Amino acid sequence: MASNCLDSTIHASSSPPLPSTIHIAIPTGMIPSPLSTTDNYSARSQWLRAAILGANDGLISNSSLMLGIGALNQSSHAMLISGFAGLIAGAFSMGIGEFVSVYAQYDIESAQLKRHIKTNKESLPNPWKAAAASAIAFAVGAVLPLLAGGFIGSWVARVVVVGVVSSMGLATFGAAGAMMGGAAVGKAAWRVLVGGWIAMVVTFGILRLFGLVFDVNISSGA
Repeated sequence: MASNCLDSTIHASSSPPLPSTIHIAIPTGMIPSPLSTTDNYSARSQWLRAAILGANDGLISNSSLMLGIGALNQSSHAMLISGFAGLIAGAFSMGIGEFVSVYAQYDIESAQLKRHIKTNKESLPNPWKAAAASAIAFAVGAVLPLLAGGFIGSWVARVVVVGVVSSMGLATFGAAGAMMGGAAVGKAAWRVLVGGWIAMVVTFGILRLFGLVFDVNISSGA
């Protein structure tokens, strides 16, 4: 009996100790680099931001422009022409402005890249892509009120349709921007919608009041 206990004791003491830590080798290619992920998102966010801002700006500015013209002239032809002119001018303005702005940022970050060789060049902003996204998105946003109300004969119905369609577009663009940026969809859509309402109502109200006070009518050339 004592011999069995002694053998058990000797066998337990002779067992190799368990390692305190276990090292597992994982290939580096399987682990995404946090820097590269951030750089890719930074580069992508440039044209996403330009597209969302361009669409919202096109919708708000062109609907406000058409409603402002409608406040002084009840002709559908006047609203149609003003909306078309606003679409073309605004798209070029947004595209060129975005190009100049992003190119300035590109020059600054390029200078930093030369001093920090480890910086990922893919993270640099692309002014051409941002300009194209801004101009195209502006045109898409501006064409909504143009197609919705530019061909309606009744002045009251035309103003209402432009306001309703613009509101739907603003909520959609605001929600899309929030989804791409990982923000709260409801708050973003509501914020863009309220901003658009303020722009449209203020523009229409000021020009309507101006026309009534000074008896101004676009068609009369006064």
